Amino acid sequence: MAENIQIPTEIIDKDERYRLLVPQIKALVAGESDVIANLANIVAAIKFGMNFFWVGVYFVKDNELVLGPFQGPVACTRIAFGKGVCGAAWKERKIILVKDVDKFPGHIACSSLSKSEIVLPIFKQQEVVMVMDIDSEELTTFDAIDEQYLQTVCRLIETFL
Repeated sequence: MAENIQIPTEIIDKDERYRLLVPQIKALVAGESDVIANLANIVAAIKFGMNFFWVGVYFVKDNELVLGPFQGPVACTRIAFGKGVCGAAWKERKIILVKDVDKFPGHIACSSLSKSEIVLPIFKQQEVVMVMDIDSEELTTFDAIDEQYLQTVCRLIETFL
């Protein structure tokens, strides 16, 4: 298991940061079977490897999303099906990328500092069992590069659920 994440501070290219980060995340969880421990390390690796404002997961429990491991300021504890970006990603079973959260109908503002967001559904046996939520303090932070690499991380998570 890796002890820390190494991304040189001089690397500012997003694609290159992810290309360095994803293999380290794989090494971080290799050989560990505990889901919570793995998720905690994955969200920390993404938060600090990519310098995002907030990174976490929400579990589907009793027909709502319930906060799981995260890094960042305190967050909404429960989110209803179809509500906000997280609930919409769960309902629509697809990645939702929001360049400006103030323009997303029904956005749930857990923090007024969040300006853009990406939410990715995570599946087990074709059912959404959790979502990964990542927020930025900057507008238009997320794009196809984030989608590609974060989806790779979500597929990794699916292997140990």
